Order: sequence, then C-alpha cells, then structure tokens
Amino acid sequence: MRRIFPHPVVSLASLVVAACLVAGVLTLAVGRPDGAAGTVPRAVSAAAVSDRQVDLERFAAPGPWKPARTRAKFGRTYEVARWKSPWVSPGFDFTELIASWSARTPGSSWIEVEVRGRSAGGAKTSWDVLARWAAKDKVVKRRSGGTQADDGTRVVTDTWRTAGLASYRLRVAVHHERGRKAPRVDLVTAMTSRLPATSGPTSTPAVARGVELAVPRYSQMIHSGHYPQWGGGGEAWCSPTSTAMVLGYYGRLPGPGSYGWVPGGHPDPWVDATARLTYDHAYRGTGNWTFNTAYAARRLGAAGEAFVTRLRDLTDAELLVQAGIPPVISLAFARGELAGAPISSSNGHLLVIVGFTTTGDVIVNDPAASGNDGVRRVYSRAQLERAWLQASGGAANVVHDAAHPLPPAPAGNW
Repeated sequence: MRRIFPHPVVSLASLVVAACLVAGVLTLAVGRPDGAAGTVPRAVSAAAVSDRQVDLERFAAPGPWKPARTRAKFGRTYEVARWKSPWVSPGFDFTELIASWSARTPGSSWIEVEVRGRSAGGAKTSWDVLARWAAKDKVVKRRSGGTQADDGTRVVTDTWRTAGLASYRLRVAVHHERGRKAPRVDLVTAMTSRLPATSGPTSTPAVARGVELAVPRYSQMIHSGHYPQWGGGGEAWCSPTSTAMVLGYYGRLPGPGSYGWVPGGHPDPWVDATARLTYDHAYRGTGNWTFNTAYAARRLGAAGEAFVTRLRDLTDAELLVQAGIPPVISLAFARGELAGAPISSSNGHLLVIVGFTTTGDVIVNDPAASGNDGVRRVYSRAQLERAWLQASGGAANVVHDAAHPLPPAPAGNW
C-alpha cells in the first residue's frame, strides 16, 4: 500500500480508514494486482484487480489554513476549508472506486467527500459528491451523494462506477460554524478495482485452520420493527449488527450514554445505536459500507483503523483471522446455495468471519439468526466463497485495533 503525503499539514502519523458497503448494493471492490502495474493477474477470473491508496493522513482543519469560503447548508452558515489529493494512478483502468475515512465532527460540523477521474487520454470528469457525513445526526443528516450520472460515471450509494478510468483524485471539504470546533479528518483512502467475470475455483485451506475468534454474537432479527426511521431492524440491519459484533470483540461498543433513548430492557441496545449512527438518509438504509467503517473508525479512535477492501479469496481472510482480525464480508445467495443459513436466500447480506474449522470450512457469526444463540454457524468453504466472490468480488470491511495489527498483505489490499 503506497502512502501519499501531498501537503505540509499532513503528518507522517499513520492511520487507516475503514468502510463498509451496503447489503443489497454489492458493487464495491478492493484487492490488489498480482502482477506488475498495468498487467492483468493470472487469476483474473478468480480475483479482482484492485488497489487501495492512502490519500490523506492526520489532516486537521482548518489548522494553518484560512477558510476558503462560506457556505449555507442545513439551515446554517459554515466556514469551509478544502483539501485535494494529487492524481493517483492505480496502474490499471478501474471501473469502481470506494472512499473511506476516519473523522471527528464535533457539534454541527460535517465533512464532504468528492471524487473526479481522468482517462488515459487526459479527459477529466466532473467532481461527484460521494458523501456528506457527520458522526451524529442532530443537525446534519448524513447522506450519500445520489446518482449524479454524467461523464460516464455515476454514484451508487457508496460506490463510484466508471466506464474505465486511469486515475483519480479526492477532495475533502470540512465545514464548521464560526467560533465553533472544526472537524478533524484523520485519514481518507480510496479503493479502486476492476471486477472479474467469475469467482474461479475454491481456495485451498491455509493458515487459520482450527482458529476461532471470540467475537460476541448479536442477532439482527430480535430488533425487527424497531426504529423505522433508521431502517426498522430485522433484515435491514445485517450491516450495523455485524459492525457491532466486531466493535464488541475489541471492547469498543458505544456506552449507555449513546443509547439512553432506547427503552429499558431492550436487548443489545448498542445495535440500535450503531444502526442509527450508520444510517444513510439518501439511501434510506444502514447498509452503506463506508458509513459503517467511518462509524467503526470513530469508535476505535487513534487505537485502530477501519476500511473497505477486497480480498482475493478465503486465504486472504485466513491471514486476517490468524492475526486476530475478524473481517465482515458481503455476499448474496439463492435458495439452496448456502446450506445451514438462517435465511433461505438474500440479494445482499453481511456477516462476520470468526474462524475456520480444521478442514477449512468457515465459522461465521451470521446476524440473520432468529436469536443470539443461533448466530454462530459453520458454512461450506466452497459455498460461502462462491456466494461472496460472485456477489461482491470479495468485498470486506476490515476493522482492527492497535493490539491486532494488520499482517503483511500479499499484494497491497490492506
């Protein structure tokens, strides 16, 4: 993973961003090229060609900058400072980009993340808004950017789709009211990729056979009908429930002050809090991958990082599990394609990989179980890998703390 330090206000301190994608919008991609830049890996039929770049680190705004302008938004007047990345070329024509970030937005402040692209011939696209984001929702209703279909590009919730571009740049704008605290953006990253046509053969079990992580088990279904204004629980909450399980594993769940509005006696109220604080008011759901990782990154603080990436297959997931890191993956399956699943089919579902059996099958925490006691499941390696790679190309949300550093990446996807 190449680090870019484009401006003097960017320090050399390193944090990484996490992002999660939507259940049902299975379009995100991160991975890495297996060959030299610009080449197609031998396993292109089995793995995405992908690259993840760290574009901004420890950016404090406005810092030494003067606000670039003022802007009226959300019924208030904000001072705005902007930062732009240099042009970044992943080494192949990418068809998808997903940005992730770690930020603090005190009070009424918020951030806006935009992207533009450039073709191999030098033609540039317009700037597209990927998100207007705030950690809380009392003033700013966080939202993805909307379709914005032009220049051969379009925004699909958390994913920027293109017809094939050679490079990109990001732009981050921080907004705060005069005399009030400004946002702090600790990290912004982008994942670019080109997706394969098929998932390829099943991977061979590797380093994590017999390893199972002690990830707490939460069911999304016990929240069915709760808080319609934030998705209504049940089948709609697989992403925030998975995020809550991972945060629980690291001991970073929100405290009682974050869910005092949840009625007493409500089971696992931290799941409700996670759903509220990952809700995308444009998409009208909690499945925005980047909003889930942004929330996780905020909960971890300086002690960890979270980002969306793409893994080539389950051998990559094994490297993470062996390092004590449970990835959240996005899959889809029809009736009969995932034996033992608590639901018969899904066009978009997230769950947590927590380990592997001694024979290489996959131990998961599947939030679609009817209760917490049924969340732990064991799925066929072949069936799960196919449902994951064919649906999302190996999309995964990676969240980890300082006690569980990332292992060496085989080819730069984390």
